[in-house]
Amino acid sequence: MELIEFIRESIKEDVGPGDYSSMSCISASAKSKARLLVKDDGIIAGVELALLIMQEIDPELDVNVLINDGRGVRKGDVVFTVSGKSLSILKAERLLLNCMQRMSGIATTTAAYVEKIKHTSARILDTRKTTPLNRHIEKWAVRIGGGHNHRFGLYDMIMIKDNHVDFAGGIAAAINAANHFLSENNLSIPIEIETRSIAEVEEVLQTGKIQRIMLDNFKPEVMREAVRIISHRYETEASGGIILDNVAAYAETGVDFISIGALTHSVRSLDLSLKAFK
Repeated sequence: MELIEFIRESIKEDVGPGDYSSMSCISASAKSKARLLVKDDGIIAGVELALLIMQEIDPELDVNVLINDGRGVRKGDVVFTVSGKSLSILKAERLLLNCMQRMSGIATTTAAYVEKIKHTSARILDTRKTTPLNRHIEKWAVRIGGGHNHRFGLYDMIMIKDNHVDFAGGIAAAINAANHFLSENNLSIPIEIETRSIAEVEEVLQTGKIQRIMLDNFKPEVMREAVRIISHRYETEASGGIILDNVAAYAETGVDFISIGALTHSVRSLDLSLKAFK
């Protein structure tokens, strides 16, 4: 339902009272065919979403999918063809392209990170650094690219970060308060805490009562030591300063998860276009 609401609001934003450009020069009864062309190499994502968009705009559009989500594509590939009312195809064009280009860029970037660490057991995670109101489709694209989703919002995990620790009066105080809050409100969600040094890791281990320890802005050699000290008592997550060039070094420390904000906040969209054909 949330996805359909996103589609409807996006159509409303784009179309408003009407697609006057198309309505002014194309007959309402005219029918056409178009194909989605790939103009970049990468991973395609958003095909399923495009189908939902076209279904919402005109259930009579006939779509033939040639390449499914998650498949590698090269310049010149055709992802799908669509036939039906010309006005419907034009109405759907920009929305489905905007979504698919963004999602494919995210999936392509995610796949590159996953490929770099495939020789380890670490998993690539996204973050909450997403476009407002687009989080659902951006995290969907991460999964298509082979990554995993971190928490969706502020409500499905307690993540005690540096500011929380400082404002609460320290690591033990923050962890104890978080557990008290969960108990008082009858909630069962995991607790993760961010650490900034080996000393803070040791303080977390002394306190316990959490499920995951984030190792923030640790150098790989320091992270390796932290992972050794934690010794599988809790899940571990690497974060901060991790890019494609160094992600393998972090994965090789034995950390369980690696969160990458860049998967969603600074990717380049894949170039796609919807073109008419006979």
